[in-house]
Amino acid sequence: MSDKKQKKPQKLKARLARGFPDRSSADIRATDEMMAKIRTVYERFGFEPVETPFIEYTDALGKFLPDQDRPNEGVFSFQDDDDQWLSLRYDLTAPLARHVAENFNDIQLPYRTYRAGWVFRNEKPGPGRFRQFMQFDADIVGAPGVQADAEMCMMMADTMEALGIPRGDYVIRVNNRKVLDGVMEAIGLGGEESAGKRLTVLRAIDKLDKFGTEGVKLLLGPGRWDGGKEGEGDFTPGAGLGSWQIETIIRFVSIPRGAAMGEKVADFLESTADKSTLLQDGFAELGKISETVRASGYDSDRILIDPSVVRGLEYYTGPVYEAELLGGIPNEKGQIVQFGSVGGGGRYDGLVSRFMGQPVPATGFSIGVSRLMTALKNLGKLSGEAANGPVLVTIMDRDRIGDYAKMAQELRTALNPVDENNQPLGPTIPVELFQGNPKDFPKQLRYADRRGSPIAIIQGGNEKEAGHVIVKDLIEGKRIAETITDNAEWREAKAGEHLVDEADLVLTVKRVLAEQASDAAIDAANKEG
Repeated sequence: MSDKKQKKPQKLKARLARGFPDRSSADIRATDEMMAKIRTVYERFGFEPVETPFIEYTDALGKFLPDQDRPNEGVFSFQDDDDQWLSLRYDLTAPLARHVAENFNDIQLPYRTYRAGWVFRNEKPGPGRFRQFMQFDADIVGAPGVQADAEMCMMMADTMEALGIPRGDYVIRVNNRKVLDGVMEAIGLGGEESAGKRLTVLRAIDKLDKFGTEGVKLLLGPGRWDGGKEGEGDFTPGAGLGSWQIETIIRFVSIPRGAAMGEKVADFLESTADKSTLLQDGFAELGKISETVRASGYDSDRILIDPSVVRGLEYYTGPVYEAELLGGIPNEKGQIVQFGSVGGGGRYDGLVSRFMGQPVPATGFSIGVSRLMTALKNLGKLSGEAANGPVLVTIMDRDRIGDYAKMAQELRTALNPVDENNQPLGPTIPVELFQGNPKDFPKQLRYADRRGSPIAIIQGGNEKEAGHVIVKDLIEGKRIAETITDNAEWREAKAGEHLVDEADLVLTVKRVLAEQASDAAIDAANKEG
């Protein structure tokens, strides 16, 4: 015997890369259902689809990368064989800017387009924070007036309602980067040299809902301890502003929404307008947006001017807006939570211009698909469940596979009619031929139950010889089974089974499916009643 033990080959460990989620069939169905509704709204406003690749030249993504220290910080990057840097896109807006610039002579402006796709962030993953996620964007390129921004806000509101979110349970909040930049100018933070501090200030304002006024004051000043006291928890360095600068910002973000807003804005402008024309321009644009949406029938319960809206990306140059879900929404644990923003965007007049050497105005918004889908599922607006489990053709005799396959194909054809162009005339009714080990027949029925099959088709040798087939109504059988406790009685009842001639198979299956649908509708009506 050899002294060396024979080492068994190690099995490859199945593991998911951090921050890259698998998706279940339920999630995919729910996402597809949601995106179809969103697409309908976009096209109602005259938007058309376009698609850009996952990978762009890194310099095309621009200076707006999440981290600029090196190309693959913030984004996933690699070098091509010609030594040029390529990156996975981190959003859908920068690739659109490249697409417009590259095809500028062939594009009809204003260019109204939508697209959906995966985006990638090379950052630390965490609970609910992924490195790969899906966005669904809509943009107008070549429209300089803020009426385009107003229209985007109206489309966002219509999208929320098309998804089943009633009026009063969402709001589109609108601000203007010119206003925010004007406030920065007014407190002495204008110019390129203050860019880093301005970003710190904007991030602090963005925490207003989370930390409240006092927490934001700390972030604008010396910094904030997570535990509430010095030395407790993690410390977030502040912007280091003086007291008068902090008070000016707090006074700005505290401007009330609604009827009293105009008066408070006038007071704020009176005290700061001599220091910044950006403030005047920004508030004037917000006024035009408000006038446009109100004239179109969108009241403040749907679209609301809100000075505390910030938006994180640096490329915004004008109005910014975000869609927020109001009220409590159950999470996966059944706890009621405030869900917050599910999408947003704004005007980015400088992004296309980088390639063109001439001004090209643009505005658009992005919906966080996974986040919104989760909210809708938790609200019961999306189920993600298949409309029908498969009608299962079982196998009793292994030497008659051809007969069973023919039976399955006849049912597929009959239950899923198409028009002269081979397009479906109704919802899909799946039919499946059992492909597992047919030796254990009860296992086939257990499989049908797990798949949610409404019907099982059974034909053994005796049925074949007599020209019969059994259509087993699994839903009715399950209902009858709940009332029977004796095995002999169960066998005698043959719950839900219909013995029919082979020629009547299709008609019987159609009849049973129709009866199941009718019973389900009655049950649903009774629950609502």
